[in-house]
Amino acid sequence: MAIRQKASANGIQMDTTNNAARFTPDGLQPYAAVVFLSTTGDVLAPQQQSAFERYIRSGRGFVGIHAATDSEYDWPWYNGLVGAYFNDHPAIQQATVRVVDKAHPATAVLPDAWTRTDEWYNFRNLHPGLKVLANLDESTYTGGNMGANHPIAWYHTYDGGRAFYTAGGHTAESFAEPLFMQHVMGGITYAVGN
Repeated sequence: MAIRQKASANGIQMDTTNNAARFTPDGLQPYAAVVFLSTTGDVLAPQQQSAFERYIRSGRGFVGIHAATDSEYDWPWYNGLVGAYFNDHPAIQQATVRVVDKAHPATAVLPDAWTRTDEWYNFRNLHPGLKVLANLDESTYTGGNMGANHPIAWYHTYDGGRAFYTAGGHTAESFAEPLFMQHVMGGITYAVGN
């Protein structure tokens, strides 16, 4: 609901569904981008996966939020699109995010050191072509296991389309944080494109 309201305020029309049957060529055609908001597990059947691949190849966009990396482990193409797979996480706690690229709309408004509370993911199978926007500073919390290179938000072009991912957004409170919502909307703006 918060994303939908923010999108509307930014002139972006959005609707929502939990119905994977809409992932057909005709069902996807009206949309400039698709958002996976904390999807988990195997969410699309093979024919729906094929339709989504064709959709991205046509130049459309994708946004993954939080558990979107905890989805579709048996679909290598999706691993490339979302950029990584979830590995594990410690307890919810405060940590500092270090913004490394402020030229992107998802990070332009963020402070260089952004301290917030969330569920912080460790990743595996990181895609080599990611353009990292922000790293998690593992010295500021307990449970990180990726070291100095711990991407937490990124974007890239992939198979003809655009993809943005942020690992934030586990807590309901995240969607009441103005900076987090600006971060997400910047990612959606990128994914929508022109």
